[in-house]
Amino acid sequence: MIKRSPFDNTQVMRRTEELIRAASNRYRITVQVANRAQRRRFEEFDSYDDPKMKPVLRAIIEMSDELTQPEIIGE
Repeated sequence: MIKRSPFDNTQVMRRTEELIRAASNRYRITVQVANRAQRRRFEEFDSYDDPKMKPVLRAIIEMSDELTQPEIIGE
């Protein structure tokens, strides 16, 4: 059984490039993605929303959505 992401590779790459371009520091955005992915991985132990999508991909998608749609960011 092949696990497939709902996003294709070109879309993930495009979103990743958008994040890097928008960031003032590549290292910092990389660490932020890694930290969010790690948090999501631990959250997934409690809930199984989409076990097909890896935490790093989910973090990239979420962060690029927050970048393009700032109204979804809740404080």
